[in-house]
Amino acid sequence: MLQVARETRPERTPGPGSHRPRSVRWVDGPLALAHHIGGRTHDPTVVLLHALGEQADSWDAVVAALAGSFRVVVPDLRGHGASGRASRYSLELMRDDVVALLDRLGLGHVILIGHSLGGIVALLVAQQYPDRVERLVLEDAPPPRPRSRPVPDRPEGPLSFDWAVVPAIVGQLDNPAPAWWDRLSSIRAPTLFVAGGPTSHVPQDQLAEAAMLVPDARLVTIPVGHEVHASSPEEFIAAVRAFLGADGYEATPSPR
Repeated sequence: MLQVARETRPERTPGPGSHRPRSVRWVDGPLALAHHIGGRTHDPTVVLLHALGEQADSWDAVVAALAGSFRVVVPDLRGHGASGRASRYSLELMRDDVVALLDRLGLGHVILIGHSLGGIVALLVAQQYPDRVERLVLEDAPPPRPRSRPVPDRPEGPLSFDWAVVPAIVGQLDNPAPAWWDRLSSIRAPTLFVAGGPTSHVPQDQLAEAAMLVPDARLVTIPVGHEVHASSPEEFIAAVRAFLGADGYEATPSPR
């Protein structure tokens, strides 16, 4: 999804025990990676990854629902929101940014939830770093199969993301590395595929096929289109909480 810019919200500093997220901007060399952190530090950690052209606050309703049971980390991916603009954009670089953020925060195992672009980034993390992903939720993420979708025209006016991200990512999604599909069977994390149904532009038959290739996967369809968590937050949150076991969820102890 592409979206015209919104003003970045000011940093919020929560009081002790608060579930409200605080904003952090971590600078690693030339790239600054903005992220919000909410919940309690002793709870299992959920990392939420947004769609193309979006930013962390697209997850606000989900954060509010999960922060009572989980620590929640929500980054702006490179080139988006308050994160730095870069000279290069790729799915692999976004994957490595996420892992670097986990390292920075001292997080070993996490639950990864990604929407669309964020789902592909989460998928690549689970394939490349299987020991880092406790569970995986992929919300209407385009399966890594060749496709043909034109690069959209740039909207007029200021944007909340670097437009250079769009042709770079669309090009990779049109011509994904064959290994991304071939390695679906190597994913070790229990995985929930959330499909948007027939009104989504994502091929639903390919989502079902991808779910069959992941060894421990289930598929839930919430037929509201591509923007599942925005269009039907209650159903999306219920599906995620059921998959995670909500308050009864216990993460594997982190080795880090």
